[in-house]
Amino acid sequence: MEDEIATSNYKVTAGELRQFVERIERLEAEKKDIADQIKEVFAESKSRGYDQKALRALISLRKKDSDEIAEQEAVLQLYKEALGMS
Repeated sequence: MEDEIATSNYKVTAGELRQFVERIERLEAEKKDIADQIKEVFAESKSRGYDQKALRALISLRKKDSDEIAEQEAVLQLYKEALGMS
């Protein structure tokens, strides 16, 4: 029988708790692997001459919808005009 600790509000089952912890640990390891793969792709693109800041900006823009992009660009243009940069 699994070890159980009960209080007035909840019950902790050692086996279930262990499963949650192990799942989280596996996902964290997968997340690290994916982050490493992303770094490798950026390194490869850099070695081919692509600008890293521009790539990151493009990736960020692709996550947004067109209305959000248009609003952001309009505000940026307004600020640039206010500073005499356009």
